[in-house]
This record gives sequence, C-alpha cells and structure tokens, in this order.
Amino acid sequence: MLNMLVSLRDWVDARLPIMRAWDTHMGGYYAPKNFNFWYFFGVLSLVVLVNQLLTGIWLTMMFVPDAERAFASVEYIMRDVDYGWIIRYMHSTGASAFFVVVYLHMFRALLYGSYRKPRELVWVFGMLIFFALMAEAFLGYILPWGQMSYWGAQVIVSLFGAIPVVGEPLVEWIRGDYLISGITLNRFFALHVVAVPIILLALVVLHLLALHEVGSNNPDGVEIKKHKDENGIPLDGIAFHPYYTVHDIVGIVVFLMVFVSVIFFFPEMGGYFLEHANFEEANALKTPAHIAPVWYFTPFYSVLRAVPDKLFGFIAFGASVAILFALPWLDRSPVKSIRYKGPISKMFLLVFTATFLILGVLGVKSPNVERTILAQICSIIYFTFFLAMPFWSKIDKCKPEPDRITMNGGIGIAGSLGAVLIIAVLTVGPLWLVEWLHSVNQAAAH
Repeated sequence: MLNMLVSLRDWVDARLPIMRAWDTHMGGYYAPKNFNFWYFFGVLSLVVLVNQLLTGIWLTMMFVPDAERAFASVEYIMRDVDYGWIIRYMHSTGASAFFVVVYLHMFRALLYGSYRKPRELVWVFGMLIFFALMAEAFLGYILPWGQMSYWGAQVIVSLFGAIPVVGEPLVEWIRGDYLISGITLNRFFALHVVAVPIILLALVVLHLLALHEVGSNNPDGVEIKKHKDENGIPLDGIAFHPYYTVHDIVGIVVFLMVFVSVIFFFPEMGGYFLEHANFEEANALKTPAHIAPVWYFTPFYSVLRAVPDKLFGFIAFGASVAILFALPWLDRSPVKSIRYKGPISKMFLLVFTATFLILGVLGVKSPNVERTILAQICSIIYFTFFLAMPFWSKIDKCKPEPDRITMNGGIGIAGSLGAVLIIAVLTVGPLWLVEWLHSVNQAAAH
C-alpha cells in the first residue's frame, strides 16, 4: 500500500510539481529560530479565512438576497435550520476575529520592521489584503438587511457623492438604483460571495509567495540568509516543517478555545460584534438615533467624522488607509526592530497605538463637541506619525543591530506590561477627560 501511494505521488509529481512546492514553502523553507508570540497571528489569519469561506458557503445555501426576504432568511437560519445558529455565529464572530488577528499581525510588522527592505512587496500585498478584507466585511455587513445594515450602506455609499463631477453618477452606479434597494442588496451579495473572495485569495497567495521569496523577518530584524552553511542552509534558520507547523498548532488550539468561548457565551459581544439595531428589519422610514459601523471600521470612521467638510472628510478617510501603503518608504531608521530602536521611535509607536484605540472608541460613540475635538486631535496625531516618520526615525539614537539573531526574550514580561500600562493610560486618560468635560458642560447647560 505504501509503495502504491509513493508511486501515485511520483506519478502526480512528474506532471504537477507538488513536492517542489512543498519543499519551497514548507519542508525546505527555513524560517528564523527566534519567532515569538507575535508570529502566531499570520497563521491564525489563514485559519479564520478558511472558517469564513466554509461557513460562508454554507450560509449562501439558505440566504435569500432579496430585500423582502433577506432578513427573514437570516431568522430562518438562526431559528429553524439545524445548527444554523452556530454556523451564522461562526461567520459573524469570525469577521471580528479576522480583524483582531489582522490588526495584531500589522502591529507586529510595526514592532519588528517587517515592511522594510527587502519586504516592501510583502507589505504592499498585505495592505491590499487588508483593503479587500474591509470591502468584504462591508459587503457582508449589508446582507442581513437589518436597520444598521441598511443605514450603514446609505452612509458609506453616499460618501462617494462628495467626489466632484462624477460623484452622484458613481453613487447611482454603485447602488444600481436611485436609492438603497433590493438591487443594491443583490449586487452586494454577488460581490461578497464571488468577486471579492477571489481577489482576496489571489492576494493571499501573492503575499505568501513574496514572503517565501525573500524570507521571514524576525524579532531582531536581521537577515538569516547572510550566514549559511556549506549546504546553503541558513545557520540561524530552522525548517518550517515540522518545527513551526507543530509550534503553530499550539497557538491555533488556544485561539480556537477563545473563539469557541465567544461563540457559545457572548457572540454579540455586547452589541459590538452584532449591533442591537441590526436585529430589527431594515426600514427606510425609520432612521436609527446613532449610525455607526462595526468596531473594526471605527478608527477610520472617526477620521471621517472629525472633518466637517464632506469632501475633505472623504479624502481624509481614504488617506488614513492609503498612507499605510507608503510605510516602507517612510521609515528611515538604520535598524528594523523596536528592540534596537531608540526612545523616540518607542514613544511614537506607543502614542500611535493609543491614538488608534481612541479613534476606535470614539467611532462607536455618538458625536458631540468634546468627542469631535478629541477625534480631530487624534486624527492629526495619526497622520503626523506617518508624515513625520522620515524625520523622527532618522534622528533617533538606535542601538547597533546584531550580526546574528539572538534568542533572548526582547523587552521581557516587565517591559511588555509597562508598555501595556502606558498605552492604557494614554488611551483611557483622554477618553475619561472628554466624558468628564461633556458631563460638566451638560450640567452647566441645564
């Protein structure tokens, strides 16, 4: 039997190079020896992607992309289809889980300079994945045809109307009608289940191919290909399989434990994963008191709301995502990793992280004067982080980068807890101050 399987493998391999692909991307691919906790999130994003594809295929069998029946079909899945509720929650919770792991994956790139030369194309493909993921999440958010789905589509699609000359025709073309209707729902369904997933999968493949061509980065930010033995194997590398495949299984198991706990005990996450307003069928004659996107869009939505002019707000909204593409060419630091960068780089990264979190929180809340001012300040800090990076990254006093990778733990537990505490203070402090000022102004008004 074993000989037959080997013969079959060899027969296929002679016609389709499966073994060469395996050696290139798994068995013969050498990754740095010092991967840490932050390197789990790449493989976890693949796990969530598979979950979204499988559960999405199943849900399309029951969902009806029609304005009159879409909401009822979701209720039918939840109440009458065997195990329909868990499949739907796996998909809706999976959307939030996708952004959690992707944001942490991007944060790791900021920590260790994974966007720097020679990985610029890896970063660009990753950002295109992020952009496609945002489009996919927005399209999927519309499909349940609840109140927030309908009015969220109304707000986001109408933003394109701010574009001079072509704005209004473009909005009409996107909607397929003179208003958000069943035609809009139908075309968003087609894009969500066919067009964008194909683009997303193609970008994931290109992202991995580009990564394995130049090799993975590591917490020290040094290139392991500089030092090889007589067989051409990196001295600081280790075969991805079986070492990191087994290593990643641990992270996958822990992630699935958390993921399943959320699904079973709080799939709505207090209204942040599934908003309460979306459990009410879409009604064009009833506007919700506060229209806000899902939490993973809120940092960019806060930038949009911080600008009073519609056109410039739309430009700022687009620029807040587009500027991330330029990151590899903005960072002028002589070293890649935060381990060897100086105090200026560390301070800017802490402030940027807190700013991003503040914008995310503000995007969930209804706007008022105090929150709008804070959003404007944070938007300025957000863009300053990138636009001033060529200057502050160049003047920062960095430690010399090692020639070979090290196996130390980096900043350690104490340093990590200290960084978390600083980010918490920088995040909670301004938010608390804004709420306190709002309450004082409300009391004075009364």
